[in-house]
Amino acid sequence: MPFAGLGLHLLVAVFFAVHALRSGQNMYWLIILFSFPLLGSVVYFLVVYLPNSRLERGARKAVARAARVLDPGRELREARAALDDTPTAQNQMRLAAALLEAGQPDEAVSQYQACLKGPFANDPEIRFGATRALLAAGHAAGAAGHLQFIRGVQADYRAEAVALLLADALSTAGRSQEARAEYESAIQRFGSFETKAEYLIWALACGERELAGRLQQEVQRATQRWNRHTRELNQPLLARLDAAYSVARGRG
Repeated sequence: MPFAGLGLHLLVAVFFAVHALRSGQNMYWLIILFSFPLLGSVVYFLVVYLPNSRLERGARKAVARAARVLDPGRELREARAALDDTPTAQNQMRLAAALLEAGQPDEAVSQYQACLKGPFANDPEIRFGATRALLAAGHAAGAAGHLQFIRGVQADYRAEAVALLLADALSTAGRSQEARAEYESAIQRFGSFETKAEYLIWALACGERELAGRLQQEVQRATQRWNRHTRELNQPLLARLDAAYSVARGRG
């Protein structure tokens, strides 16, 4: 029995050693793991493996969600206080993001526009945030302008997200053919599930039945291969898809 226990300790150490090599950890972890098979494995699990695991990430997300439910205005209060204490562009961006999350897009737009004055006028991160706020506030044309500026200045910046937001902005602004072209381009360039799902939502909203049917088949083929974790990660997008299906069925 002692030999069996020792073998199990070594197997655990080997498992963590493989993880250390694949994840690019320092080589001293191998010495620790094999010099102290039991204690080294426990230390590696607590210091390296757990903080980077799905369990830990899920726990952090759960804690963050609980904090928002229990005190939904906390981040906004802290962001305002941080800006009052240290009026930097970074803190102003934090406040703008908190305002947008709190459902105050008009004030978020004002904060983002203030960030874009001076040396940060061409900053793509600020313009990307301003785009989201403008869309939420119903200013699709302004959002499209920011996205086209980002693409002209730094074409590789969040290329897929910029493409999808631009298609959404163009559609909201009533420029349907341009929106279609943007979605088609995004499909060709990225071909991701998110791109197909967003295009499908647009097709359903526009009554493009043939296009929607083709995209629906592709989306369903992708989701059939998902595990539970992947489904959980994509739950917000799946919920939007379900809502789009419901609206389309309601129209007959």
